[in-house]
Amino acid sequence: MKLIKIAQLIGVVEKNIPDSEINWLLTDSRSLSFPTESIFFAIRTARNDGHNYILELYKQNLRYFVVSKILLEFNELADAVFLKVNDTLVALQVLAAAHRGSFNIPVIGITGSNGKTVVKEWLYQLLHSDYHIVRSPRSYNSQIGVPLSVWALNENTELGIFEAGISEMHEMEHLQAIIQPTIGVFTNLGDAHQENFSGLKQKCEEKLKLFTQTDTLIYCSDNKLVEISITQSNLKAKLFSWGKSEMSILRILNIQKVSDITEVNLKYAGSEFNVSIPFSDEASIENALQCIAVMLYLGLKTDEIAKRILLLESVAMRLEVKDGVRDCMIINDSYNSDLNSLNIALDFLNQQATAKNLSRTLILSDILQSGQSADALYKRVAELVKSKNILRIIGIGTEISKHADKFQLIEKDFFNTTEDFLKLAFVREFQHEIILLKGSRKYHFEHISEKLELITHETILEVNLNALVDNLNYFRSKLRPETKVMCMVKAFAYGSGSVEVARTLQHHHCDYLAVAVADEGAELRQEGIRIPIVVMNPEKGSFGMIFDNKLEPEIYNFRLLDTFIASTEKLGLTDYPIHIKIDSGMHRLGFEQEDMPQLLIRLQEQSQVKVRSIFSHLSGSDEVRFDDFTKLQVTVFNACADQISSAFSHHIMRHILNSAGIERFPEFQFDMVRLGIGHFGISALSEVNLKQVCALKTIILQIKNVKAGETVGYSRKGIINTNKLIAVIPIGYADGFDRKLGNGVGEVLINGKRAKVIGSVCMDLCMVDVTDIEAKEGDQVEIFGDHLTISEVASWLKTISYEVLTSISRRVKRVYFQE
Repeated sequence: MKLIKIAQLIGVVEKNIPDSEINWLLTDSRSLSFPTESIFFAIRTARNDGHNYILELYKQNLRYFVVSKILLEFNELADAVFLKVNDTLVALQVLAAAHRGSFNIPVIGITGSNGKTVVKEWLYQLLHSDYHIVRSPRSYNSQIGVPLSVWALNENTELGIFEAGISEMHEMEHLQAIIQPTIGVFTNLGDAHQENFSGLKQKCEEKLKLFTQTDTLIYCSDNKLVEISITQSNLKAKLFSWGKSEMSILRILNIQKVSDITEVNLKYAGSEFNVSIPFSDEASIENALQCIAVMLYLGLKTDEIAKRILLLESVAMRLEVKDGVRDCMIINDSYNSDLNSLNIALDFLNQQATAKNLSRTLILSDILQSGQSADALYKRVAELVKSKNILRIIGIGTEISKHADKFQLIEKDFFNTTEDFLKLAFVREFQHEIILLKGSRKYHFEHISEKLELITHETILEVNLNALVDNLNYFRSKLRPETKVMCMVKAFAYGSGSVEVARTLQHHHCDYLAVAVADEGAELRQEGIRIPIVVMNPEKGSFGMIFDNKLEPEIYNFRLLDTFIASTEKLGLTDYPIHIKIDSGMHRLGFEQEDMPQLLIRLQEQSQVKVRSIFSHLSGSDEVRFDDFTKLQVTVFNACADQISSAFSHHIMRHILNSAGIERFPEFQFDMVRLGIGHFGISALSEVNLKQVCALKTIILQIKNVKAGETVGYSRKGIINTNKLIAVIPIGYADGFDRKLGNGVGEVLINGKRAKVIGSVCMDLCMVDVTDIEAKEGDQVEIFGDHLTISEVASWLKTISYEVLTSISRRVKRVYFQE
């Protein structure tokens, strides 16, 4: 949609609005991928304000903003376009509603207390062969998520499937105007987010507002409150009920569970038919029946429905199952803790416990937003826990702890906070149990599911963040102002600690970060890193983490490309940013030059992914002897990049330079460069002295007098020819101090003097000769730093600085400072 059209639709009358095409609506600054085609809505919430991220987005070349206030600093953004409205959220919703109104297609709107996302995803699984479907990504069912979902409708869409969630009165009418469903699905009614409603009936009536203009409403008539509310709402929709009642349009005649399969006998339009649902829990049966009703309404034959239902796959969303220590299994459902979802999760726990013969344990937080008195609520919780045969409950939170007496005839422990629970030793004593973690996000149950152990250690790695920034600015001085910088923070930011380094780089306007694996990127997202993050080695098993954390994968061959496209399609995503890797001569990962024709065909025939950048690796940019080969690599890379870029209308960034390349080949900087080891003070130019960022330090634990003829360390390799003073220091190969540094190869610095390593390096300790040094126990020891460089240590080991840095164990405490 043209920017000028957007301005008109949201009620902005401005002159000189550019005739720009906008394809992406942005509300989360972390999601920026295509700045020239995006517009940012600066939405203000109770906890955040989108206006605070405009300067940062501007520096990432975003120029179009919908705002509700003009800050003084915006005056410096000369070419930015600000569309000022009273309420940016309302503007977003108005725009999405106008966009929806331009499509005359069937749209399924789904609401209810539970099951919305599963029903939506299952409908996609069941119908995607019949329709070109656009659906809500993940659980985009909020006042912000719904308009972003509906915006994805395009000229090829034949069916829309969107879910709508509310937590208070008067929200649904906004979502109805955006989704404008022609077919409605009401999943069920429970007490989640009950606190803002006077009762279940009021909440039901509010949810039903989604269906004020639908042609048909599909629902389960077994819930009498829902049935009565629908009748009293006087909806114009044709009602398609299903359930056990003889009056139901789709009638359940019989349900029989056989192992993990549920056989259901149904009657529709006077004829009986059978379906086999490949699940046995009550929630899945209910969700599958909703889908069967939708397919019948859409005209599918019963035999075809039965075939498709049998092929349903589980939907990975909020509930995670992981193997635990000591033969335990962990079910992580730390999303919300209302009674309905607790009941569903306990059903799943029982199913898994029976199959694996495990004892049942529930770790439950305070249940928030229930709308009930605490006394009545926890009485019901206790009854539910008893009915599900839970053998042990651990309650976390002040409210559930107050009602501990309601949990009878069960092993129980209660704590006010998650931290209190984690302090106790029995956290590590679970064995042969299936443990359900069921809690609201505020209780951070992820800390319970993680196996974390804090280790105190007198060896530290000091990280000078000022030096990091100074080195970044040195490399920036080699670049044009518009050239972007991707900073490599893989391998724990080269051993220095990825989170603090990433925070510093983000603060100093790094354009992109890059990690090796998705776990590294997810950790950064959890710590509040918002700028784009590229995953250099994406694995199929990590795609969910990539999507959840809005990470951008490197794609280096057809197998990975096809697998990732299939995964994005399964989630209903389009234009997901990817980065294409070209093998220009290093012969590690990447598409070959002869792959370009086939690659273009594959990219052009789909809409799930969109190429954000094309890049390659230089194999010898730091050595003069390889300069001709470096230039040949650039030539090959450019040829491949030209072919890809010419096939698409949007701008695709190029980058090939690493740290050494920035210094030695700035003419090939293209759109972006990748800065790695240069951050940490390593230069390819002998005349350049960058600042050392990392300093590995320890202390002297003990000093010993060792007489001539005695030996030091394992295998008696440290032979003493004359009387010596030997200092023992708490660093060993488990800390990253390589064993090859033993027996006089390596040195350390104590009080300005060098001390050679004596004997073999042990796992946790090593010994050094301090005979000629004024030293005492407790004195500081520099392993590397300002006076004994990483490069020198690397030379002793006949390796590279990268290996020295990345070998520093995580048990070594990182200490960050700014001068």
